[in-house]
Amino acid sequence: MSIVLTPFARPRLFPRTPRGNTIQDITPEQFEAHLNSEAPHAVLDGYAPFCKLHVHRNWTSTRCLTVPITDANRHLLRSGYEARNSAELPVLVRWFEGVESPRADYLVVILYSAEQLAKEGSPIDADWGIVGCIYTAEPEQIPMAPITMLRNALGVEEGGSGVPLDREAYRRSVAFWENNANWRP
Repeated sequence: MSIVLTPFARPRLFPRTPRGNTIQDITPEQFEAHLNSEAPHAVLDGYAPFCKLHVHRNWTSTRCLTVPITDANRHLLRSGYEARNSAELPVLVRWFEGVESPRADYLVVILYSAEQLAKEGSPIDADWGIVGCIYTAEPEQIPMAPITMLRNALGVEEGGSGVPLDREAYRRSVAFWENNANWRP
């Protein structure tokens, strides 16, 4: 099985100007090489048949993606409209500023099959393409953000995957994201 970084994921996980809330200590090429040479700690099913999650013990200093919202840090939450890339419409997002999370114990790599990526207009020369990575304390997926679930349901033309909305998964997502937020340095 071969795995490559997709053009969608590369700038998000390895931005030109490194940030403290992205993958640390390695290059994109080293990341790909590790995923292709080291067996994952676990393989989980994703939200659709074309999506798999490879759970790896964190071999970097990458920090957890999210921080719990508390009364002590709620005043540090920020929000704004952002697009993940120039082809997508901006959506409302929120994050912490001035909060740093602990080092992640696991990197949960989100993979899409080559067939799905071709369907979305992003063909790859591998079996699986990396579309994202979750940095977490537990060897499991945190719920996809509600806006990502909605975008997926809108379809490929809006930057999604065309998978219909699962109302129960959406409710679980809201429950998690009401009490947690991403952080930025």
